[in-house]
Amino acid sequence: MVKALAHVCFTVRDLNRSIRFYVEGLGLRPAFDFVRDTGERFGVYLQAGGRSFIELFQGEPAPPSDQGSYRHICLEVEDVAAAVASLRGKGIEVTDAAMGGDHSWQAWLADPDGNRIELHGYTPESMQAPFVG
Repeated sequence: MVKALAHVCFTVRDLNRSIRFYVEGLGLRPAFDFVRDTGERFGVYLQAGGRSFIELFQGEPAPPSDQGSYRHICLEVEDVAAAVASLRGKGIEVTDAAMGGDHSWQAWLADPDGNRIELHGYTPESMQAPFVG
């Protein structure tokens, strides 16, 4: 029944700041805007590769909660170490690349609203390898 993960949606405090982070920092491509009849942009769809998107809406994010089930989103990149170097070159804080327990490379960062993001790189030994083609 499910074909793919279509999008992840975040409410963000400063839409323009978040767009800069995701587009200029992470390299996502703008797809389309959500615009009110007044001409005010209040949201945006950003392509995260293939058929996957991140949707951002201007608003006040809910306060972080230890009780919530959201932990992070994970974005696959070609080369985790190269992505880390690129992000650091843009002034974005990101952890060193490390091999995860699933035998995939990973590094961690957060968007301007504190949403955790994992960068992920499969290896031939990755536990996901039999499923990703």
